[in-house]
Amino acid sequence: MSNSKIQTPYFSLEKLSEGVYAAIAQQGEGAMGNSGFIDIGNEVVVFDTFTTPNAARELRKVAEDITQKEIKYVFNSHYHGDHTFGNQIFKDATIISTLKTRDLHESKNIILDPYKEMEEMMQYLNHLEERLELEGNPVLQISIKIQLKEMSKVYESIPELYIVLPNLTFENKLVIHGSTRKIECYCFGGGHTPSDAFLYLTEEKIAFMGDIVLENLHPPIHNSQAFIDNLTKISKLDIQRIVPGHGKLVTKSHIDVMLKYLHHLNDRVSLALEKGQQLEQILALETPEEYSAWTGIDGYKRNLKTIFNELKLNIK
Repeated sequence: MSNSKIQTPYFSLEKLSEGVYAAIAQQGEGAMGNSGFIDIGNEVVVFDTFTTPNAARELRKVAEDITQKEIKYVFNSHYHGDHTFGNQIFKDATIISTLKTRDLHESKNIILDPYKEMEEMMQYLNHLEERLELEGNPVLQISIKIQLKEMSKVYESIPELYIVLPNLTFENKLVIHGSTRKIECYCFGGGHTPSDAFLYLTEEKIAFMGDIVLENLHPPIHNSQAFIDNLTKISKLDIQRIVPGHGKLVTKSHIDVMLKYLHHLNDRVSLALEKGQQLEQILALETPEEYSAWTGIDGYKRNLKTIFNELKLNIK
């Protein structure tokens, strides 16, 4: 198989360096989050595993075809299903995450009754369909359509979907030493979730960031200050190219884009609170032009609410 440029129904594969590949998700096809794989000489490391078994199956096939090597390690950047639900296709590998991510994966990603999960998912899909009919904002229409397609693929996958947890955990740093390349695994904290980790190739100056960095998408925020602290620490690393959790490849300068966005949200909510505004008034604020094309259903308003709750808690 030629590895210069590969397009699959689920992702496009981009070669970043010799043996380093980013799998950029095709919107609405069941991959959802970006992935990738790295040839470390004697074996292969996969970064995140997509949302559906079908997308993960294709990732494994492409990685093995290109490298002709065993996939020895899989790295989960955080616990969200769009980065971990493909784990079952790699259950024979060593799956790595932080201990906190494993705990969250185990406690939150639970499938006890597939039929009930499918029923609840269908209700959600119907809700999205109804909302799409009423939505007048073009960007929100796009976001809802993408979500509808992605969640429809998840719905179709539920009968064969089962959770596979990481079986090797770390806290702050882990180094994978291959015969030709080493990979540094870091967790500087959380922000997007309580624990967000990434892979860093020091020689190539490439980082696989998961949802710590997103391209043109409102990032779901667990804690904005932790997010800012995390990105600030990462900005001190010698990185040139970043594989974001969603969207196209970006450069290190995109860390500043993320930081600017998070500071903007904090400043806007802080000013509103100083004026004595309530949550309803804050949620009525328009999305600034700079972020108006970013996708994500109600992403801007959702993040305003998260930061409102953070700042109100600090005031108390």
